[in-house]
Amino acid sequence: MAFSWLQLLLVGVGGGVGSIARYTLSFSVNQAVAGGHSPLGTAVVNITGCFAIGLLAGLTETRALLSPEMRLLVLTGLLGGFTTFSTFEYETFALLRDGQAMRALANVTGQFLIGLAAVALGYALAHLGARTA
Repeated sequence: MAFSWLQLLLVGVGGGVGSIARYTLSFSVNQAVAGGHSPLGTAVVNITGCFAIGLLAGLTETRALLSPEMRLLVLTGLLGGFTTFSTFEYETFALLRDGQAMRALANVTGQFLIGLAAVALGYALAHLGARTA
């Protein structure tokens, strides 16, 4: 089954709004608490996004809160743009909920370790051959 242009538009609009919300919240937290850049802003965004996706996904499953189109706009687009960490956490939770603890553990450790290695590799490649001051 292919996706439609309406689905892409919903995800894109939601993602744009979510990205703006992420930047605004993270920046505001960092300015208020640390006077600049700090991991606290990112932590607040990630935890807020995790709570929001859990609440909205749960309400959608139990009370049909969101139509399929609104799920694309809000869960995939808005919260995906706000923080993909919330999607990662929800998918891991769903594996645990469905009794797939080993897959959940593999998801967490695999994404964390491979992601950290990818950051280190990218960083090293960017500095390859760079002159030191």
